[in-house]
Amino acid sequence: MIIVITGPTGVGKTKLSIELAKKYNAEIINSDSVQVYRKIDIASAKITEKEKEGIIHHLIDIKDYNEDYTVYDYQIDARNILNKLLSENKNIIIVGGTGLYIKALLYDYRFKKVETNNNYENLTIEELYNKIISINKDSKVDKNNKRRLIRELINLENNVENKNGDKLLYNNVYFIGLTTNRKYLYERINDRVDKMIDKGLIDEAKYFYNLDRSAKSLKTVIGYKELFKYFDNEISLIDAIDLIKKNSRHYAKRQYTWFNNKMNIKWFDVDFNNFNKTIDEVNNYIKNKNI
Repeated sequence: MIIVITGPTGVGKTKLSIELAKKYNAEIINSDSVQVYRKIDIASAKITEKEKEGIIHHLIDIKDYNEDYTVYDYQIDARNILNKLLSENKNIIIVGGTGLYIKALLYDYRFKKVETNNNYENLTIEELYNKIISINKDSKVDKNNKRRLIRELINLENNVENKNGDKLLYNNVYFIGLTTNRKYLYERINDRVDKMIDKGLIDEAKYFYNLDRSAKSLKTVIGYKELFKYFDNEISLIDAIDLIKKNSRHYAKRQYTWFNNKMNIKWFDVDFNNFNKTIDEVNNYIKNKNI
């Protein structure tokens, strides 16, 4: 059995994954694109060893911040783990909010390898950047770093989606989505950011800022990119924190849109005052579907 637990940031996915893993004696596969990186802990709300309660977790803390790790890499790694666990008749829980990772893992979502053009070194920085933007208009690559531009272009051209990613490759899969009232979710996100600040988010961001603030993996981390502006004296700390909250809320909204358009998910309204009620509802749904 494969249970997928997903939904927007701050809605209780980690807590549910642990409780269901205990019920079904399951192992957990991470599907959060930031939690694969070591030391990006507070910003990614990474599960702690204590919170794991002895449950085996896969694909957390497997890369350093300056190592490339694409969705194609994740697909290979996660499928190897998934298939091995299935061959051992184990239950698996896939948990995280990166929808593209889940899609690439479970669906016929193919990538084609292309021959790399070794003439990239002969292109100007502007030509390289224009090629990148033509493939991914939202790329955050450093426009003035030719080495990074070349690496970004190679990665993009070697990871091109084929248009047949709608076929589910595995049986006995349960797609569980956690949700709540949008206004309440945004309040939880704002409160969560405040708690991250109290836990040391500023120091964590400063650590990476001093290492290499231009690293690709850091550019998309909500919490870092806003604090980097504060470290650069572009904005105040208060404005940086407000921006983290704003970007986190926008990210949650994009997550809803993506999942509703890309997957057939059974949504559950979370009872934060009695989370055991939500656990029971999800568990009953799985058991009834399994009859």
